[in-house]
Amino acid sequence: MAPNLYVLILAGGSGERFWPYSRRARPKQLLKLFSDHTMLEETIARLGTAVPPERVFVLTNREQEAAVRAACPGLPAENIVAEPAKRDTAPAVALGVGLILRRDPHAVMAVLPADHLIKDTETFRRDLLAGARAAADSGALLTIGIKPTWACPGFGYIEQGHRVSEGEPAIYEVKRFREKPDAALAESFLKQGNFRWNAGMFIWSIPAIMGELTKHAPELAAFVSRLRTADDPTALLEAEFPRLPKISVDYAIMEKAARVLELEAGFDWDDVGSWVAVAKYLPAHEGGNAANGPLTTQDAAHNIVFSSGKKHIALVGVQDLIVIDTGDALLVCHRSEAENIKKIVPAIPEALQ
Repeated sequence: MAPNLYVLILAGGSGERFWPYSRRARPKQLLKLFSDHTMLEETIARLGTAVPPERVFVLTNREQEAAVRAACPGLPAENIVAEPAKRDTAPAVALGVGLILRRDPHAVMAVLPADHLIKDTETFRRDLLAGARAAADSGALLTIGIKPTWACPGFGYIEQGHRVSEGEPAIYEVKRFREKPDAALAESFLKQGNFRWNAGMFIWSIPAIMGELTKHAPELAAFVSRLRTADDPTALLEAEFPRLPKISVDYAIMEKAARVLELEAGFDWDDVGSWVAVAKYLPAHEGGNAANGPLTTQDAAHNIVFSSGKKHIALVGVQDLIVIDTGDALLVCHRSEAENIKKIVPAIPEALQ
């Protein structure tokens, strides 16, 4: 256990790509997609003994707060905080910095998404602790990069510079961050070999991130300072957070910071951003079909079936469909349209959103 490592888990996403299994009050991080535990529960459990519960904070929103609290019974109640408005990742990080600064001004802080799939928990903890040490020793901001397995145009990329570590895990200087590329540019990144996916996981010391906030996002730095000394932090959050600029931590801080290091993940990683991604982890059936429950097929291939009630589903003469059954709603969608599921959600009756 690192003596002063704190973790901020961001758990406020909408998860519309997983409708109808996901709803506004039960987004992706609160779904049991891969086990009997929600992805948020798995994210907390992944920390093991590396970070004690009293040093783990979870940020969510008002709509999801009750479900998040139910999923985190092992955390102190005051460590679960609902943002009063959605303001993107930079204000969320600033809020986390302020909460941790009230506890320990010399802490090291890791920021983790609540909805990623990582199975190799032992290597994850090794890399997390190594990253905490590197952040504390260097005074740099550190991001965790994932070695690409294909030329994905849907992720941001990190361009590696020279290596600064010996042994494992490998740590590199960051030359620059690259926005989501088109398919041809993503292919060139893959061929060059020194580009990594940006997984949205960060580690830094509190003094280092405060220095960068002060320099590049003074409005956020001022909010952190007021939060640190507030007699009533809840009241201050309610009054000031909705007025903070809506900006990502990449734009606000990471792309402007004086020095950024990248730790190359030794663990497996998947952001499971759609039903097509989930299908890789579902039981395989004849014809390239994937389903989480009983399935009968005839002349049907490459379909994805998910039933929250484990209903027996039969498919005849269809290919490349996504079929999601939740009892109160049924989605039938072509695999190629998986990314567009979120577009239909606003047209669905509000009670089912």
